Amino acid sequence: MSETYDRLKARLEDQDWPSVYLFKFIVPNQSDLVARTTALFDDGTDLSYQPSKNGKYVSVSAREFMLNPDSVIQRYVEAGKIEGLIAL
Repeated sequence: MSETYDRLKARLEDQDWPSVYLFKFIVPNQSDLVARTTALFDDGTDLSYQPSKNGKYVSVSAREFMLNPDSVIQRYVEAGKIEGLIAL
């Protein structure tokens, strides 16, 4: 696991689990990339979208019930495979 994920996991372990976690991503405003980003989440996930001022990017926020820090990290690992995606 990378140093970034190690630091994130250390911060997440300070929280109570299971818990609702807020994921925030910025992705290029291309339908296939936005679709791949939203496909990371279950059907019941609360998703919201906000286009950037110039329309080149879309902010995708997702509130999802997660069981533990490892499940959060795994979601970020999967998101990292999407071209151009920035995790916040």
